[in-house]
This record gives sequence, structure tokens and C-alpha cells, in this order.
Amino acid sequence: MRVSWAVSALATLLAVTAAAGVWAYRDLQGNIHSADVDNKIGDDRPPHMSPGSKNILVVGSDSRAGANARYGRGLSTMQSDTLLVLHLAANGTWATVVSFPRDSWVKVPACDRGDGSTSGPHHAKINEAFAIGGAGGEVAAAAACAIKTVEQNTGLRIDHFMSVDFQGFKGMVNALDGMEVCPTAAIRDRKARLDIPAGCQTVRDEEALGYVRARYGVGDGSDLGRIGRQQEFMRALADRAQEKLTSPGAMYGLLESATKSLTTDKGLAGIQPLYGLASRLKAIPPGRLTFVTVPNYPRSMDVPSDTANVVWQYPEAADLFTALARDEEVRKEAFADARAKPLYASAVRVQVLNGTGTPGLAGEVARSLRRAGFTITGTGNAPAPSARTSVTHPAGLGQQARALASRLPGASVTESAEAPEGRVTLTVGDDIEGMP
Repeated sequence: MRVSWAVSALATLLAVTAAAGVWAYRDLQGNIHSADVDNKIGDDRPPHMSPGSKNILVVGSDSRAGANARYGRGLSTMQSDTLLVLHLAANGTWATVVSFPRDSWVKVPACDRGDGSTSGPHHAKINEAFAIGGAGGEVAAAAACAIKTVEQNTGLRIDHFMSVDFQGFKGMVNALDGMEVCPTAAIRDRKARLDIPAGCQTVRDEEALGYVRARYGVGDGSDLGRIGRQQEFMRALADRAQEKLTSPGAMYGLLESATKSLTTDKGLAGIQPLYGLASRLKAIPPGRLTFVTVPNYPRSMDVPSDTANVVWQYPEAADLFTALARDEEVRKEAFADARAKPLYASAVRVQVLNGTGTPGLAGEVARSLRRAGFTITGTGNAPAPSARTSVTHPAGLGQQARALASRLPGASVTESAEAPEGRVTLTVGDDIEGMP
């Protein structure tokens, strides 16, 4: 079982909650915080395409308020260290966890900052959304902005959210008497407050937190490397929690730390709904819980000056989101070829034609696509009006056409012997909804 430290906290909490049952309800019910996000998200949301399935946004929050101030100042009040979506199938036979690299360069919509002001739409790292909404120190606004950002970039309707902070994670590891890690090389990361030698050792408290947060002192220094290390930690943490279920002291310490640092939407705020979620996860057969990271590549491949971010890889990212929106099971192996042979947006040459009566629309769409990394070969007017947005391509450029069309909701793809060689042609129709 592999996933980030936020899901480590979630999975451990749910496993122990299922075992503790009524006892936990009686003693710990009041620890869980709730936040009302419904009135902050707005009405511009994706539809529910698969009734009965659930999408739960899980945020690992490294808020610098209170006891967390020691981890750094000069930052927004709230930060999201980890962001992922847990999809539970309607038939209860499978589930998928999708991790979003925090350096993902995405469109962040206008959000309520929680301090009386509203941010404007712009492009930024995906983890900035939680910070923007949390400018006023309010978890509800932070979660709402994160939900809006995920929904508008993926098309997935988010049903619930959970947030776990630093202190809860440390307390849970300590309640389990620490965790064994076996780094192959020494890790020294000043920002993560970590300095440990190579080899197997037990980490707890600050060292445990530093281990899952470390980025710059290990491997290639990327967020993707950190995700892999966090995922390995999860497996060990979940196994250790199962071993401790017969220890009342360890169980209580685990639940107390987790519940005190857990914030959910009102629908999940309580031991009873969490118990129901735990039971649903527990019923999933072995091998049917899949963990995937959104297919991505360095943004520098499209924008050489940007060496700090990644962009999602299309059409694979769109295929992943569409499958989950339709409640269709995905397999990690399906993205193996995408990782081995990524198609960069800059390698897709696009001619943009205006099939509407709106002057200048082709140029507007071309500018948006250029910002997204596509190579624009020219703009013009379509030979005839078009109600539908479409992408045509010559033989051999089907993948490039799909990569473009997947960024434009509702766009069709057609191979044509009359299509110009070496490029795909986008005809903008009256139904154009959004741009990258």
C-alpha cells in the first residue's frame, strides 16, 4: 500500500477507528473539527457523473500557526504539503488514490481568501490554492479554494475533504513508538530539519516528520522523489498500526493525535461517518486499491525558463480524470508508456481557425494555447461557421490531436486526408467552454 504522509494519517486513523468502534466514539468524538465549505465553493462545479461513487480530497496541511510555527515563517498562514484525491467506486469493489505533485502548474480560479477579499484567476503551483483560500486563517476557505482548483482542472466532483496537519502526523508516529526507515544515503535537509545517517534506524517526532518532508537533501531534490519516499512510509505506518491494535494505550494515543489534527467537511465530521468510510475501504479486495500520480513532465520542456514546476501530461491525465469521473477502474500499468515516452505540448504544432462570429477569438485561443506550451503555427478564419469545436489531423498525428482536444472540453477529433501535413488544426466552435 503506497501513498503520501497525509494518507498515512488518514489510513491509520480509519483502521484504528474501525477497531475502536463505540469506545472511540464516546471518548474522541469531540476532537474532530469541521468546516462548512459549501457556501464558499460556488455553483460552477462539475456534475456528478457516477452516483454512488465518492471523491475525497485529502490535504496534508503544514500550517505555520501555533506549534507549527517552528517549521518556517514568512509564509502564507496555511500551506498544503500534500494534495490527493481518494476515489471510492460505487460498487465498493475498488478504489484509486491520485497524488497531485505540489509543483503542478495549473489554473487557479478566483477564490474567497477568507479575509474579506477575493483572489483573481491565474496560473500557479497547485498547492498555492490552499494558501490563497487560507489567507485569513480559515480552513473552510482554504479547503474551498483547493476543491475549486482540483475540480476545474480535473472535471472531478469532490464530495468530501480531509485535512491533517504536522502535529497530528508526529503524534501518530510517536504513539506507535516510531517507525523504521532505511535510507541508502545520509539525508541532510535544513528546511525539513532532518540530519540522519544512511542505514536502517527508528525515527520519531521531528525526525519522522522531517523524513517525509525532506526534499532538497536527498535524491534529485524534486517533489516527485519526495512523493515516492512518502508512499513507502505509508506502507510501514499502516502495518505498524495493525500490530498495535491490541494495545489500548497505543490505540488511544494514535486516535487522540489523529482526531485533534483532523478537519473535515461537515458530512465526515465524526467517528461514525469515519467508521463508515473505514468499513468501505476495508471491504475492498486485495490488489484493487490503486495509487497513481498524475502523469507529468518538467514544464521546462515547454517553457525553458521554468525549471521549478511540472505540467500534466495529456491526453493521459485527461484519460485518468475521465475514467474516475465515470467510475471506471484505472490500472497503474496504463501510464507506463506515458512515463517512458512523454508527449510534450511544445511538440504539438497547432493551426487555430475561428469558426464563430466572434472577431479575434482564434487569436485569443492561440495565446492561451501558447501559454500552455503548444506551438502555434498560425491563426485564421474557418471556411465555414462551426457549432462544434473540433480538431482535425493528418495520418500519424492522432496522439498530438488527442493531446490538444483533451484540453478543450467537448472537442472532437477527426483524421482527414485533406488536413495540412505536420500540424493539427483546431477549429473553434460556438460551444467553446474553457481554455488551458
